[in-house]
Amino acid sequence: MEPMVFLKFLSQNSLIKILVLFIVLDTALGVGRAIKQHKFNSSVGIDGAIRKVMMLVSAAVLMAADLVIRINIAGFVPEQYLHAIGLEKVGVCELFSLLFIAYEATSILKNMLLCGLPVPVKIRELLEKFLDDMTAEMPEQEEVDNE
Repeated sequence: MEPMVFLKFLSQNSLIKILVLFIVLDTALGVGRAIKQHKFNSSVGIDGAIRKVMMLVSAAVLMAADLVIRINIAGFVPEQYLHAIGLEKVGVCELFSLLFIAYEATSILKNMLLCGLPVPVKIRELLEKFLDDMTAEMPEQEEVDNE
């Protein structure tokens, strides 16, 4: 398969597009947070960059694997969800892309809160509890009070 044909497959996959958007948003919020806190964090820095690049590389390699082995688990996903996302098939690439998107969404929420974006109190409390359970980067209350 020609590289241009493969890039066309990648660029037409809606989950790859969403993953790229989430990575860009998480990086932007991570940069804002790093500027505010005057230190690197998990979204900005070598570890974050490696993780984000490897998510994209993994998605590309899994797309290549899907083109070779043609796995389709779309039968396990309700049809209305497939239409909402714009998918006709769900292969290994789509499955892992959904996991990567969920990971980036959690990081986006964390960075949004730690950047100090205005969030209603009730929603902020729910997000803080969720993120405290799901990530190790949420600061302790005394750290927040010192900022």
